[in-house]
Amino acid sequence: MLDKTGIAKRIAKEVKDGYYVNLGIGIPTLVANYVHNDIEVEFQSENGVLGMGPFPFEGEEDADVINAGKQTITTLPGASFFDSALSFSMIRGQHVDLTILGAMEVAENGDIANWKIPGRMVKGMGGAMDLVASAENIIVAMMHTNKRGESKLLKTCSLPLTGVGCVKRIVTNLAVIEVSENGFILLERAPGVSIEDIKNATEGTLIVEGYIPEMEI
Repeated sequence: MLDKTGIAKRIAKEVKDGYYVNLGIGIPTLVANYVHNDIEVEFQSENGVLGMGPFPFEGEEDADVINAGKQTITTLPGASFFDSALSFSMIRGQHVDLTILGAMEVAENGDIANWKIPGRMVKGMGGAMDLVASAENIIVAMMHTNKRGESKLLKTCSLPLTGVGCVKRIVTNLAVIEVSENGFILLERAPGVSIEDIKNATEGTLIVEGYIPEMEI
C-alpha cells in the first residue's frame, strides 16, 4: 500500500497543463512537489496565494510565506498575494479547475465529511465548504481506513457533512476510486494490494468490473 507521499504522487498525474488547482491541508499539500516539470500549473491557496511552488528546503523557509495550513511554501515566478475576499471570489466564481482535499469520510454518493469531529476542538470550518460547493472537479486524498482499521469509504457519512454529492474521484493508500450513481468504482489498486484487500477495507458499495491495473507512480 502507499504512504502519504505515494498518494500525492498518484494524484499529481491528475493535474493537467494550464490547470488552476487548490490544494487542501494535509496530503494534498504534497502534490505540488510531484507535478511534472513539462506542464504549467497554478496552485492557489485560500489564504491568498496564487503560484505556489514546492515546499522549501530546510534553512530556506520564509515564515511570512505560508499556505492555508500555515506551512511554509515557495512561490514561482509571477506569483501573487491578495486578501482572502479575492481568494474566495476566485473559488466561488469557479475559476479553479481542480480542488484536492483531504477527508475523514466519503459516502458512496459523493458526500464528504472533512471539517469536524463532534466533541473535539475545531478552529473553524476553513474554506472547504466553499470549495466543495463551487468546484466541478474534486479529488479526495485520504487513507482508506482510520487508525482503528475502520473504513472511511462508507454507505453514508456519520460525521457532519462538508458537501453533498460533490466528490468525483478518491485516491487512497489502497486504490483509485471513481464515485458514481451506483457506488464506488474501482479503477486502480496500489502496488501489492489485492482486490480482496480493497473490498475488505470498503464499507460502501464497491463496483469491480474487468481487469483492475496497479497504479503507476
